[in-house]
Amino acid sequence: MIVVHHLNNSRSQRVLWLLEELEVEYEIQRYERDPETNLAPPELEAVHPLGKSPMVSDDGRTLIESGAIIDFLIRRHGAGRLRPAEGTDELEEYLQWLHYAEGSAMLPLMMKLYMSRLPDGGAALQPRIESELDRHLGYVDRSLEGGDWLVADTFSGADVQMSFVAEIAPLLHPPAATLAGLADFKDRCHARPAYQRALEKGGAYAYA
Repeated sequence: MIVVHHLNNSRSQRVLWLLEELEVEYEIQRYERDPETNLAPPELEAVHPLGKSPMVSDDGRTLIESGAIIDFLIRRHGAGRLRPAEGTDELEEYLQWLHYAEGSAMLPLMMKLYMSRLPDGGAALQPRIESELDRHLGYVDRSLEGGDWLVADTFSGADVQMSFVAEIAPLLHPPAATLAGLADFKDRCHARPAYQRALEKGGAYAYA
């Protein structure tokens, strides 16, 4: 049985969404953030030393990292769904988006979040952070021109992985709200029945 170690208001929500899309059985082990620090509870460290979410346990194996989890679940349980065929150009593009979400797109967003907690808001770095946010979010927005989904205009695990970027971007970088392609992508994600089922099972989610 698949077990999702689900932290409230975290990227593990998209893992629940993916499992609903795949229509496979799973269990949710719930964890709550500290109300003062917003940090994950120490109980997660009993599952994996890093104590971060998402984590998924499946058949004696515990996986961390959203991209690796999505890739694993689709390969193991997808029966050919939500992933382009082997040997195609579309697969290479899919893998690029799968890694881009956390490897590049989230970096300036997280820098913006952490710098905002400094007394001066990280003033010296703000111009560079804003420039990188405009660059990356603009790139995603342009990539969605003329289509609904990121790879061959077909819904895939890449869209699940990129959904968190679309959700959190306008909260941390208000100019992102003017990017129609990104906003429409987020709305399409939220409108999927599987996404709605995941919200019902996962509980309150601040970014929906």
